[in-house]
Amino acid sequence: MRLAQKMANLPPYLMAEAKRRIAAKQAQGVDVIDLGMGNPDMPTPAAVVEALCRAAHDPANHGYPNYYGIPELRQAFADYYQRRFGVTLDPAKEIVPLIGSKEGLVHLTNVLCNPGDIVLVPDPGYPVYGIAAIMADAQIYPVPLLEENSYLPDLDAIPSWVARRARLLWINYPNNPTAAVANKSFYARVVEFARRYDLVVASDNAYADVTFDGYVAPSFLEVEGAREVGVEFYSLSKTYNMAGWRVGAVVGNAEVVQAVARVKTNVDSGIFTPIQWAAVAALQMEPSWIAERNRIYQRRRDDCIAALRAAGIQAAVPKGSLYIWGNVAGQCSSMEFCLRLLDQTGVWLTPGSGFGEQGEGYFRLSLAAPEDRLNEAVQRLATFRL
Repeated sequence: MRLAQKMANLPPYLMAEAKRRIAAKQAQGVDVIDLGMGNPDMPTPAAVVEALCRAAHDPANHGYPNYYGIPELRQAFADYYQRRFGVTLDPAKEIVPLIGSKEGLVHLTNVLCNPGDIVLVPDPGYPVYGIAAIMADAQIYPVPLLEENSYLPDLDAIPSWVARRARLLWINYPNNPTAAVANKSFYARVVEFARRYDLVVASDNAYADVTFDGYVAPSFLEVEGAREVGVEFYSLSKTYNMAGWRVGAVVGNAEVVQAVARVKTNVDSGIFTPIQWAAVAALQMEPSWIAERNRIYQRRRDDCIAALRAAGIQAAVPKGSLYIWGNVAGQCSSMEFCLRLLDQTGVWLTPGSGFGEQGEGYFRLSLAAPEDRLNEAVQRLATFRL
């Protein structure tokens, strides 16, 4: 049996490999606290669950769903973008719901790239950006996100011959894994770069509504000209504790959005209709629910930062995302640190090297763990010594 050549270049998914290591430790009888994955532990809002149940009881919703998403869901995304970012979108042309934004990231790369085209991938970055490029037979050009640049890409450092061959630039703020944030002036520079080199910008805005200390994350689409050069992915996973529900959307440039829709109609049958109605309920929720949820994450953030500092480990205090990005460079490798921590305390964090070459020397800690387990992890972390 022969597999496609691209499969030889496709690595195991980072989180799947992490689960394997944790399972091996648990098999030895270790009580492992997993702070590696950004999987919200708090419940989905009751109103969303109730909307699902109501819709699921209606037999009319049991057949194949609308390929392009029910009109009410597309309108709910449009209303959210208008209310939250002041961005006006056409629900019929500029919004397509996704079975979680992850599938859309892969579809977009296939839509835009021919074999050999270049994709500009942040390093460190969410692994799916690079995996999507591999699956499209495109070439990855890593764009370093460095601490000294506040983890923003230096667009001027990208060689012009690379930029001219590039079809796609990924940006992601609040950032996974570094928890960095970006402002509108950065997005304006991105728009100018995309115009200069005739490429598409894809903004992954999954953490827009997980923010702290009064920080309000902007949308890439708020900037003049952004819709002419790019699209944005939004996900309900982190905002509404709906990671397992698999609902997101790609919005923005109509030509690109409709191309993604064309792929989707050929490869899947859309989101189960009751889940779409539940997503409508989520997008219509009062912002006060999000603010209260964020206060919980902020308290967790502060406790974890204090515990890391007690252990002599430095980490910046993030303004957004579910993560703390810590620095152990010069003391040990990322993987060595995470394995030592696991051996000494039973706490698992994600090695930064799993997010790219520039992630070496760092680790990612997720705030998405039940309160009692996180409190226990904090106590264990405070006792750790390199």
